[in-house]
Amino acid sequence: QRLHTTRAISDRSLPIYGIGHSMGCKLHLLIGSLYSVERAGNILISYNNYPARQAIPFIEQFNLAPAFDVEFTPSPEQTNELVAQDYEVRRNLLIKFSKDDIDQTLNLTPVLQGRFPNLVAMQKLPGNHLTPLSQQIDWQAGEKFTPLDAFAQWVKQEFSQDMMRLKQEILLWLNPVLPTQG
Repeated sequence: QRLHTTRAISDRSLPIYGIGHSMGCKLHLLIGSLYSVERAGNILISYNNYPARQAIPFIEQFNLAPAFDVEFTPSPEQTNELVAQDYEVRRNLLIKFSKDDIDQTLNLTPVLQGRFPNLVAMQKLPGNHLTPLSQQIDWQAGEKFTPLDAFAQWVKQEFSQDMMRLKQEILLWLNPVLPTQG
């Protein structure tokens, strides 16, 4: 939007999409519910609407409860109500990973489908909650291929595979007429 405002690009030349992971999804849902924003769509990955104690791993170990009341606002219930009544971004891609224990995409899907039938896509992909945070590992084997090289290539393949699948699904949703790569 900043590019549109500063006129660095002309109006309507590029669609604007939101993309969020975990609690970032909640932020995009709140923005789309509370503010008038122009979005071509939102990509919501591993949606998390839990209270702070469940949403943030290890928060209880910091023992902040006596001094600070650490909690998100709006509450999960208030967020659900806002989204059900006021969310205005019509086209949405929801992504859930198969090994994600804090994902709440399955709770969000019917709410959005109720508001915008046929404009909400949900994909279940291999991976876990941290898959979107993974990095491309660039391991170069030495002159002699060692057991460490074999292990590093295996790790690279395992971590990269889920991330590449995520990337492909997002690109396909953004442009469904792209040819698929074999």
